[in-house]
Amino acid sequence: MEFIYVGIVVFLFALSTFDLFVGVSNDAVNFLGSAIGSKVARFKTILLVAAVGIFVGATTSDGMMDIARHGIFRPEFFTFEEVMCIFLAVVASDVILLDLFNTLGMPTSTTVSMVFELLGGSTALAMMKMLHDPTLTYAGLINTDKAFSVILAIFLSVAIAFVFGTIVQWIARVVFTFNYVKHLKYTIGIFGGLSITSIAYFLMVKGLGKASFMTPEITAWINAHTHIILLSFVIGFSFLMQVLHWCKVNVFKIIVLFGTFSLAMAFAGNDLVNFIGVTLAGLSSYQDFVAHPGASPSTYLMGVLNEPAGTPIYFLVGAGLIMTTALITSKKAQNVVKTSVDLSRQNAGDEMFGSSRFARRLVRAVLTAAEYVVAHVPVCVKNWINSRFNQDETILPNGAAFDLVRASVNLVLAGLLIVVGTSLKLPLSTTYVAFMVGMGSSLADRAWGRESAVFRVTGVVSVIGGWFMTAGAAFFLCFIVTLLVHFGGVVAMILLIVLVVVMLFNNNRSYKKRMAATQRDEVFTEMMQTHDKDAAWTLLSKHVCNNQARMVHFIGEAYQQITQGLVDEDVRLLRRTMNSLDDEKKNWKVLRRKELLGLRKIDQLQAVEKNTWFHLASNSCEQSLYCLKRMCEPTLEHVDNNFNPMPKEYVDEFTPINEGVKKLINGVGDMIERNNFENAIQMRAFGDEMKTQLSQLRKIQQDRIRQGDISNLKIEFLYLSTLQETQELIGHMRHWVRACRRFQQ
Repeated sequence: MEFIYVGIVVFLFALSTFDLFVGVSNDAVNFLGSAIGSKVARFKTILLVAAVGIFVGATTSDGMMDIARHGIFRPEFFTFEEVMCIFLAVVASDVILLDLFNTLGMPTSTTVSMVFELLGGSTALAMMKMLHDPTLTYAGLINTDKAFSVILAIFLSVAIAFVFGTIVQWIARVVFTFNYVKHLKYTIGIFGGLSITSIAYFLMVKGLGKASFMTPEITAWINAHTHIILLSFVIGFSFLMQVLHWCKVNVFKIIVLFGTFSLAMAFAGNDLVNFIGVTLAGLSSYQDFVAHPGASPSTYLMGVLNEPAGTPIYFLVGAGLIMTTALITSKKAQNVVKTSVDLSRQNAGDEMFGSSRFARRLVRAVLTAAEYVVAHVPVCVKNWINSRFNQDETILPNGAAFDLVRASVNLVLAGLLIVVGTSLKLPLSTTYVAFMVGMGSSLADRAWGRESAVFRVTGVVSVIGGWFMTAGAAFFLCFIVTLLVHFGGVVAMILLIVLVVVMLFNNNRSYKKRMAATQRDEVFTEMMQTHDKDAAWTLLSKHVCNNQARMVHFIGEAYQQITQGLVDEDVRLLRRTMNSLDDEKKNWKVLRRKELLGLRKIDQLQAVEKNTWFHLASNSCEQSLYCLKRMCEPTLEHVDNNFNPMPKEYVDEFTPINEGVKKLINGVGDMIERNNFENAIQMRAFGDEMKTQLSQLRKIQQDRIRQGDISNLKIEFLYLSTLQETQELIGHMRHWVRACRRFQQ
C-alpha cells in the first residue's frame, strides 16, 4: 500500500504546482490592479516589479505552514490514512475552484478557499469519527475559530476598506484635483513622504514580518522603536520626494511601483501556505509514517503535525520561481485584473455586468439621499467642490482607467489598512481590502455616473457574493470529495486524480475558445480614448458597420440551420442554434451599449441626426433575433418529440424560398460589410418579391389546413408558422438595409 501514498504525494506536488499558477492568476488583482489601471509604466515593467516582489516574498518567508498542519483540525485525533484523504481532497477541490473563478474573471480569496476546504474535509471525517466514538466532540476535533475569523474578515474588509477608500480619495482629489500637475508645488513632498512611509511600514509588518531572517530580537527592537522609526521615515522621505519632484521625477510613479512591489511581496510571503501548505503537510505526514515501520495507515495518528513546520529553502525558492512564471505568462491573471479595473475606471466603457434589482434600489436610495444633502450645502461650497472635481481637466495616459493620484491612494491605503488591522488583531484580507479600496476611491472620484452606477454596483455585489460563494462552495465540495475518497479507498483516489486532470483540461480548452470568440474590442477602446469628434465618428461608423455585418451573417446562418434542422430532423443542430441565439442576444445588448457610448463621443448635432437610424438598425437586428427564436423554439419541440416529419411536397416548394432568403441575407450582409449601398434599392425590391411569394404560399397552406387531415395538424401549423416568420424576417432585412444606409451617409 505504501506506493499508493507515494503516488498521492507526487500528485499533491503536481496539483500544488498548478495551484500556484491559478492562485497567482486570481490574486494578481491585489497588487497589479492599480499599476495596470493607471498605466504607471509599460506592462512588462509592471510585471517585472511585481515578479521581483513575489520572488523575494516567497523565498524570504518561513512559509506560515502551520495553518495547514494544525490550524483547522487537531491532527492527533486523525490517522495517516485520514489526513492524506483530507489533503488530497483539499488540493483537488482548490485547484478546480480557483481555476473556475479565474475562467469567469472573478477575483476571490485563496485564503478563504483553503481554510474552508480544510474545514469541509476535516468536518466530513470528524462526523465519521464521532459516529464510531460518541466520546469525541466536534469542538475537540475541529478548530472553528479560524473559519469564523475568515467570515468576519469579509464583512470587516468590505465595510472598512470601502468607507476609508471613499473618504481618503475624496480628500486627495480635493487637494490635487484631476489636473494634479498644477497642485504639486507644496503638497507632493508631504504626500510622497506619508505614502512611502506607509508602504515601508506595511512592508516591514506584512512583507518581512514573518521572514526567516526576522529574529525575535529584531522584531522586538522594531516594536519598541516604532514611533521613532515612523517619524524618521516621514521626515526623510518627505524631503527626498520633494527633491525628486524638483528634479522633474514623477513621485506618483515611485509610490505606485513601490506599492506594487510591497503588496506583491506581502502576498507571496503570507499566502504561500494557500498553495503549498497542504502538500508539504502531506509530505511531512508521509515521512513520519514511513519512519515507523509496521505502522498501519488506518491506526497511526498524526500528532507530528502539531510540531512547527520547517520548510526547506529549496521549496520556497521553487515556489517563488513558479509564482513568478505564472504571473508573467498567465492570461487568466490579466482577465481577473480586467474585472477590477473595469469596475473602477474613470471614463465610460463596456459594462461587463448587467443590472440587478438590488443595485437599482440601492442607487435610487443613494441618489435620493445625495440630493437631500446637496440641497442643504451652501452654493459657494458646492461650487468650490465642483471646481476641484472638474473631470474635463483629467490627466490620463493613453488607455489608462484612472490617474496616478487614485492609484497611489489605492495602494497606500490598502497597505495601511492591512497593517492597522494586523496591529488591532482584525482579520482583514489583502484581497478584500485591495478590491474594496479601489471601489471606494472610484466612487469618490465620481466615476460611477448615473449611466453606469447600476451596472458597477451589480458588479461589486457579484464579486462580494462570489467571496461568500467561495466559502460555501469550498466547504461542500471538499466535504463531498473527502467522503467519496474515504469510502471509495484507492479506487476513488485514482478516479479523483483522473477526474481533476480531465476537468482542468476541458476547462482550459473551453476558456481558450471563449477568449478567441471574445477578442478585445480594439475599435471601441480607441473610440473611448479619443477626444476628436471626427475621429470618434469614423471609429463609431466602423464599429457599427463591422458588428451589423457580422450579425446579418449570423442571422443568415441561424436561419439556414433552423430550416435544415426541420427538414433533416436534426435535434442537435436545433439545440446548438437555440443556444447560439441566446448567446448572440446577450452579446448584442453589450454591443448596443458600447455604440450608445460612442454616440455621445461624436458631435451633438450629428448624434441627433444619426440616433434615429442607429436605433432602427438596432431594432431590426433585435427583432430578427426574436423572429429566429420564435421559429427555433417550436421547431425544436416538434423534432425533439419525434412528431411527423415535414412532407416532401412542402420541402420541395419551400426550397426555392429558402435559397431566396439566403441570397437576400447574404446580399444585405455584404452591402453593410463593404459599406456600399448602391444596390440597396434592388435588394429591397427583391425582398418585396420574396414577401409576395411567401404570401401566396401562406394562402395555399391555410387552404391545406382547412381541407387536410387533422392528424397532421402539428406539422401543418409549424410549416405555416415558418412561412410567417420568414416573411417577417424579410421585412426586418428591408428595414435594416435602409437604416444602415442612412446611418452611414
